Amino acid sequence: MTAEEIVGRATHMVFHSPMTEERGNRIAADLAATGPATVADYACGWGELMLRILALAPAARGFGVDMSGRDLARGRANAAARGLADRVEFVEDRADYQTRPADVVINCGAWQVFGKTVAQSLAVLRPLVNPGGRLFFGVEHWESVPPPERLAAMWPGTAADRYPLLAEIADLAVEAGFRPIRIESSTRSEWDDYESLETADAEEWLLANPDHPDAEAVRDRLDSKRSIWLRGHRDYFGFSMLTLGVPA
Repeated sequence: MTAEEIVGRATHMVFHSPMTEERGNRIAADLAATGPATVADYACGWGELMLRILALAPAARGFGVDMSGRDLARGRANAAARGLADRVEFVEDRADYQTRPADVVINCGAWQVFGKTVAQSLAVLRPLVNPGGRLFFGVEHWESVPPPERLAAMWPGTAADRYPLLAEIADLAVEAGFRPIRIESSTRSEWDDYESLETADAEEWLLANPDHPDAEAVRDRLDSKRSIWLRGHRDYFGFSMLTLGVPA
């Protein structure tokens, strides 16, 4: 197993997004209440939000696509454990190669698969949402534009214009033909949980395997990731969650 695979396992996480279970359950209930017949999750990971919607909408069928075979295997196992396996299909492929219109469409934290900009991604997603349907769209934003010293502590090459502000994302959604039903963003606590839980498997592995040949590479990745979080994007880097509707 490579250092990247060890650091990226994320088995402690419920959603691979900075949201609590309480928030995720409320979002799933809101989307299920629209009575969807079909739910599509693009770049789904293990498809947790989709599975929760399907559990609350017994007439619905789900479709998830992702490039990670490991995450898809987790999604299939979760679906089977919850009695949902006959109502959901997980496909290993690029999301933009497997588009299908649906009543509820999810694209959470992976807008880049549909375009180089948020505006391009929303334009591609708009015709994938059936009339009267919903798009749940998760996208990064700046809470406020970071000063140069914080930008320098982020990922190499991060610039002030890399991410929009939340208000700009809402405007882009409207320009793409959506109406914003709910606009929300992750709290600092949700971000702290996300960053900590995403690396918890790797930290535990490192404690148990300090002399492993891959330990130094894992340690370096973890230390770099933690520094970027705490010295760079904490309190500046946000995550928007927009529930968007289209006309019936």
